[in-house]
Amino acid sequence: MITEERLVTYINSLDTGNTAFLERIEQEAERDFVPVIRRETQQFLKFFLAVHRPERILEIGTAVGFSALLMAEYNPVSCEITTIENYAKRIPAARANFKAAGRERQITLLEGDAAELLPAVEGTFRFIFLDAAKGQYISFLPELLRLLAAGGVLVADNVLKEGEILESRFAVTRRNRTIHKRMRQYLYEVTHHKDLVSTVLPVGDGLAVSYKKS
Repeated sequence: MITEERLVTYINSLDTGNTAFLERIEQEAERDFVPVIRRETQQFLKFFLAVHRPERILEIGTAVGFSALLMAEYNPVSCEITTIENYAKRIPAARANFKAAGRERQITLLEGDAAELLPAVEGTFRFIFLDAAKGQYISFLPELLRLLAAGGVLVADNVLKEGEILESRFAVTRRNRTIHKRMRQYLYEVTHHKDLVSTVLPVGDGLAVSYKKS
C-alpha cells in the first residue's frame, strides 16, 4: 500500500462502479487469483479516456481481458484496441470475455511475447497501457515509443512495487533485485527522455504517465 489504507478506502468508496459484466469479470478474476487493475487505477483510466478520447489503443498484458473491456466500455469514442498476452492459460478466458461482451471485432488479441510481437505491429497509437511483466518494461520501451503517436500517452502500471522501489537494491529480496533495478531504469528513462513529459503518480501501485511531445 503506497498511500494510507484508510485514505484509499475512502477514495474507493466514492467510485460509482462499472457495468454488471465488468463487475462479474473482476469478481471471477479475484476468485481465481488473476491480477486486474485496482479500483483507483480504473477510476484514473475512465477519467483519462473521457479527456483524451483515443481512437487507437495498445495494451501490453491482457490477462483475462478486464482492462481492455473497461477501456472499450468507457472510451466515449469508437476505438480499436490491440492487446498482447503471453500467458497461454489466460488467453481462452480473455477471448471468451471479449466474445461475451460483443467486443471481439473491436479488440484484437495477439498471442505471444510482446518483445517478439511489437516489432511487427504497424501504425501508431494515441494511448498505450503497459501492464505486463514488470522486469520487461525497460526492454519494451523503444518499440512502445516507436508506436506512440505524437501527442499520445503511455501509462505504465505497478511502477512503485508497493513502495519497494524506494529501497536500496540490497534491501530487496534477491529474487526481486533484477525487477527492482529494471523498474528504476524505466522510471529514470521516461522522466529524462527528450521526447517525453512524464510524471509518476501514487495511484494504485503507482502509475508512470508519459506524454510524447508533438
